[in-house]
This record gives sequence, C-alpha cells and structure tokens, in this order.
Amino acid sequence: MSGFLNSTIARKFAMALSGLFLVLFLALHVFTNFTSVISEDFFNEASHFMGTNGLVQFVLQPILILGVIFHFVMAFVLEYKNNKARSVKYVKYSKSANTSWMSRNMIYTGIVVLAFLGLHFYDFWFPEIAYKYIEANPAEPTRYYHELVAKFQNPVRVVLYVISFIFLMLHLLHGFSSSFQSMGWSNKYAKGLRGFTVAYAIIVPLGFIFVALFHYFNNL
Repeated sequence: MSGFLNSTIARKFAMALSGLFLVLFLALHVFTNFTSVISEDFFNEASHFMGTNGLVQFVLQPILILGVIFHFVMAFVLEYKNNKARSVKYVKYSKSANTSWMSRNMIYTGIVVLAFLGLHFYDFWFPEIAYKYIEANPAEPTRYYHELVAKFQNPVRVVLYVISFIFLMLHLLHGFSSSFQSMGWSNKYAKGLRGFTVAYAIIVPLGFIFVALFHYFNNL
C-alpha cells in the first residue's frame, strides 16, 4: 500500500475514491437534515437511530472520520508535491489559463471546508460524545430536533455555516467531476456525468444553507 501511494497517479486515485465516499455521506447528511424542516418526529427518529445503532456508531462513523483525514492528508501531500515539482511558481494565473478558478484554488476551498468541519464537530459531534459517553445520560429520542434548532439561533454561527457551504459548493464544483477523471472514467457519458456533478455540487450545499436559514428565521 505504501508503494502504491508513492505514485502521484495513485495518490490522485486514492484521494478521488475517498472524495466519492464523502460525497455519498453528504447526500445522506443533507437528506437527514432536510427532514428537520418537514417533520420534527422523523428527524428525531432518524437521528436517534444513527446515534444509537452499533453499526453506524462503531463501524461506519470511524470509517467516515478516517476517510475525511485520509482525503485531506492526500490533498496536502499532492499540493506539496506539485509545488515542489514546479520549476517556476506563478503567483497569478493569466485569464487565458486552461483551468478554472475552482481547480486552481482547491486547496484553499478545502482548507475552509476543513475549518468548518472543526466548527461542526465542536457544535454537534463533541457534545454528542459528551452526552452519551462522558456524562452517561439516558437516551432521549426527542432531543435532536431541539438541539439542531438551538444551534441556528446565533446569527454569527448561521453566517459562518452559509459561507462554509458556499466554499463547499466551490470545492465540489471541481472536485466531484475531477474525481471521476482521476479514476479514468472519461467516456461517452462524460457530458452527462459532468451535468450530474454540477447539479449535485449546487443542490447539496444549498440544501444545507436552506436548513440553517429556515431554522434561524423560523424561530426569530
């Protein structure tokens, strides 16, 4: 495995694979969060199931965390290797450069997303761990909706979430489609695949933004 990851192509393939895994998680996450807009009871039931199911907690959750760490480590390694390989490092790109702004700034949008994950863990994951395993509180299946709504009563936090999801959108607009290219999926379906990835990159972050804004304005 270490020999495999020494190849730049292999690193890109591995990062793309981890990115696609995280994309699947985002789809599930935005769906679950969006149910809080539609049904408080359903959101509580779904959250309670994921928060107490052994497979989710002790298998899928660690895999997800490792996937996040692996994805960002590979990104930083590739960025370092690319910068080191350049004989001339350009500070600015010309307007005629054959790359988009998103592709040139993936590392920076990724850093913002990584910083947001820290905030998200601080808001939700660490309190959840403390509630269940440190304080050893009894299960309360109806608490999740109110905890979510409470987080979005602070306008500063809501603004930070909105900005972070915009950067996630920018990251996905290039990263999602390039993941397939890194894995060699360039074929006659590339145009349709590109359309799907663009739609996903826009709709999913907008879904998260809508949830945050809905709960903020709905409880003014």
